[in-house]
Amino acid sequence: MSSASLNEIRIVIDAMGGDYAPRNVIHGTLSALRETKNRFHVILVGKEKEIQQELQLVKGQNENLSIVHAEEILDMHDAPTSVLKSKRNSSISVGVVLQKEGKADAFVSAGNTGAVMSAGTLILGRIPGVSRPTIGAFFPTESGVSLLLDAGANVDSRPQHLYEFAIMGSIYANAMFGIQNPKVGLLNVGEEKTKGNEVALETHNLLSHSQLNFIGNVEGRDVLKGTADLVVCDGFVGNIILKFAESVPSFLKSKFKQYAETGTLKKLLIGSLRGTLRKVFKSLDYEEYGGVPLLGVNGVIIIGHGGSSAKAIKNMILKAEETVQKKINERITKAISEMNVETKIVPA
Repeated sequence: MSSASLNEIRIVIDAMGGDYAPRNVIHGTLSALRETKNRFHVILVGKEKEIQQELQLVKGQNENLSIVHAEEILDMHDAPTSVLKSKRNSSISVGVVLQKEGKADAFVSAGNTGAVMSAGTLILGRIPGVSRPTIGAFFPTESGVSLLLDAGANVDSRPQHLYEFAIMGSIYANAMFGIQNPKVGLLNVGEEKTKGNEVALETHNLLSHSQLNFIGNVEGRDVLKGTADLVVCDGFVGNIILKFAESVPSFLKSKFKQYAETGTLKKLLIGSLRGTLRKVFKSLDYEEYGGVPLLGVNGVIIIGHGGSSAKAIKNMILKAEETVQKKINERITKAISEMNVETKIVPA
């Protein structure tokens, strides 16, 4: 592996992660380097022979790109704990270890989400004061974008965990979106503070007595309205919302197509709206957001969709760079420490 300059950000990329690896990963990586004029150094981790073959096909040799060989691949059927057990030489394991050893500043993968989360937690460890790491998801809203935490990392969460998700999400929304004092909403079955199960009631109490800009309970219909900049929930509910939202663009496209096929005038009408519709669907496209952050681990990890295109990979890499530059983890460490003292919470 060639050495990068001391001040250069180094981003490790799982070259074997995703449904279309290594092709899409390599194309996205080269696109990110070209777009930024080699602003950072990229380390591709995976089967070196396959990586080199793809690079030769696209004539993608670059002085700011190096390769670290990893013989094994963790696919979607492998257990998340395989990163430390049966497949310690996988591209995910090797890539996260590079960050642990200080040879990289961030790790990007569109591979097995559970394995990436396990590797991040078990290899990098948690930020001091964080009980559980959380994965976020971005949602377009009527006024911009909102962040939902948790989107699937923790299917069972205690009030303390949800409280910490709110802290980490607020830091992220402020740093990455430029939102001053982000509005935090607790996803619930009603707006009244007396609604919900015991976890929701206790979480509401914790958030109400925190320094966060807590606006109270929000309902499912409020997510796309943009009522809150940050929506907090457990990963069971959050992942269902995320998967449902991912189905919306294809559903709408099919309905527009069906409408256009019912008559010539309707087809002309849809055709005249093509530019507007393209802009609308762009805001719903996960590729525009790249990947989602794994917050709470002692490092920077961006996780992408298994079907990520080259464009999505490029945006994941750019998001990783921005996360490093804006020192998200340092901000989270400070905020968690201060707010845990404020509410007298002891991490589990």
